[in-house]
Amino acid sequence: MPDPPDPGPGEVLVRIKAVGICGSDLHWYKEGGIGNISAVYPQVLGHEPAGEIIAVGPQVHNRKVGDRVSIEPSITCGHCEYCLRGRHNNCLNCIFLGSPAAPGLFREYAVIPQHNADPVPAGLSWMQATLIEPVAVLVHVLELVRIQVGDTVAIMGAGPIGMLCAAMAKQAGAAKVIICDQLPHRIELARRMGADLAVHVACIAQAVLDETRGRGADLVMDAAAASQTINLAIALTRPSGTFLLIGIPTEKDFSIDWFTAMNNEIRIQTLKRSNHKGAQAARLLEAGRIPDVLVTHRLPFEQTPRAFELLANYSDNVGKVVIEMP
Repeated sequence: MPDPPDPGPGEVLVRIKAVGICGSDLHWYKEGGIGNISAVYPQVLGHEPAGEIIAVGPQVHNRKVGDRVSIEPSITCGHCEYCLRGRHNNCLNCIFLGSPAAPGLFREYAVIPQHNADPVPAGLSWMQATLIEPVAVLVHVLELVRIQVGDTVAIMGAGPIGMLCAAMAKQAGAAKVIICDQLPHRIELARRMGADLAVHVACIAQAVLDETRGRGADLVMDAAAASQTINLAIALTRPSGTFLLIGIPTEKDFSIDWFTAMNNEIRIQTLKRSNHKGAQAARLLEAGRIPDVLVTHRLPFEQTPRAFELLANYSDNVGKVVIEMP
């Protein structure tokens, strides 16, 4: 890539220090697209970055050279109907870093609007700061669904987002968090992230029914997003409960058990990105409320291809990978 331009009015130049690899990065990598959007090669991925401001443009008043920041990857217009309603994640003019619209942050420098640079608390390492963006997604979850004190929450899939679902559900007051996965090492990591019960996916139905005396979970979050897990999640949601689809399906066409959902009057909720909740996420991480044990691998920038291979093949007991810049 060419050297970055000087920052313009309201912009800052950030030297990237570390970037986490997200599950959506894996969709681009493995499937060549997400949903109906195809990759446009060459496409730079990465949207969970943290770095240091090294230059500021004119009219930048609340950021300065030397500030440690995380980057909100959705560059929004601020004046469309949805931005004005506080639903920035649905901005009609959004440019998402790491999509075909704009390069992501697996690069050394980036010029961004100053309001996309969220301060990183002094107590966080660069590795921990890369968790701000995915934790922000979970902060947005709590804008969409309600977890009441004493609730039972079930989670399908113990990848990085599923593990963060477990941690956030406990913080929100859930009395019992049950999570499942196919991989033993992820099941163990999920326990360390706060899940009360972590089981193989083949055991999740019995576990939820046993723990709720046949009632079902108050909230089921699907971070795996396969047709089997979606329909199983609907079946495990109690009558008048909530099913949240947080993962991105790989299958484009599959059947959903609408009859069970309607018969039990289940609320079905979907999710899109983080809605600019980086500041709240940073405070949670600074307070030590969200564990960072899900990060199992930290690799140098030049080993980014190896990092994607690890994740794609579930190798070396991998959880979450962070790429560190020299």
